[in-house]
Amino acid sequence: MNAFSNTEQIGKIVLDYKYYPGEDLYCDGAVEDELLDIVKNYSPIEYRRIIEERAKWPVLYHLSPLRENIVDWVPMDKDAKVLEVGAGCGAITGSLAKKAGSVTCIDLSKKRSMINAYRHQDCDNVTIHVGNFKDIEPELPNDFDFIYFIGVFEYGQSYTGTARPYEDLLKMMLRHLKKGGRIIIAIENRLGLKYFAGCREDHLGTYFSGIEDYAQGGGVRTFTREGLEHIFYTCGVENYSFYYPYPDYKFMTALYSDKRLPLPGELSENNRNFDRDRMLLFDEKQAFDGIIKDGIFSVFSNSYVSGYRR
Repeated sequence: MNAFSNTEQIGKIVLDYKYYPGEDLYCDGAVEDELLDIVKNYSPIEYRRIIEERAKWPVLYHLSPLRENIVDWVPMDKDAKVLEVGAGCGAITGSLAKKAGSVTCIDLSKKRSMINAYRHQDCDNVTIHVGNFKDIEPELPNDFDFIYFIGVFEYGQSYTGTARPYEDLLKMMLRHLKKGGRIIIAIENRLGLKYFAGCREDHLGTYFSGIEDYAQGGGVRTFTREGLEHIFYTCGVENYSFYYPYPDYKFMTALYSDKRLPLPGELSENNRNFDRDRMLLFDEKQAFDGIIKDGIFSVFSNSYVSGYRR
């Protein structure tokens, strides 16, 4: 990076450090150095082999091509202008870059942004802004066709620091969406069936935290469908749809909607849990079958994708 410049170029990707605070305020430790080494020295076609050899959750989570499934299904014009908030190590950035005309990424971590840049360095339509969203947001244009919040909306308190962080974050997003544009939010359901069955809460690593409405505190919140709809209503958002990624949005293998809900017998991939140990309190397939028959699948889906069109 030039000493007199706020930018750095890695391959064809430009990183903008104008609002970078000078240190990474969150980090997963030494594994991020490992990830940076991988993307610097190996081709993406080698990632599958490396994931199998290293056998580490962070390597799988950040580098698995399955992560792209959550956005691959979204139809986009090749000239679409995209904003990706919380781009992290670039799990979906490459897919967005292939589909869109330009992709503007925002992430608080410099190291994760460098991982993103190195793994997608051949993309000439990607710019990465490093810093807090609330600092960068005022300078963003207001004509994005798509704004993606994939696994990010739950961190609204960190992005805004306000009394009503999720409403305020959504209102900020709306300022930058053009007429006819879309906002895509992917987030866990705090009442997802897997949490009743013995999976730990994804962010805190504790049992039943979301089910208990985060009674022990913490800076992360996930929501039920009704909780998200209340936020939308408060912000004047009406034209929205809900989708149900299965098993969850991280490694989605099927996507359901209110027009095509799952049928009894379809939800059988419930024991794939890679990040930490879990309990097995009951047969989730049998439970899902009963939930589906009773017409309440939307209440217990493990994750949601919500799409809003202006």
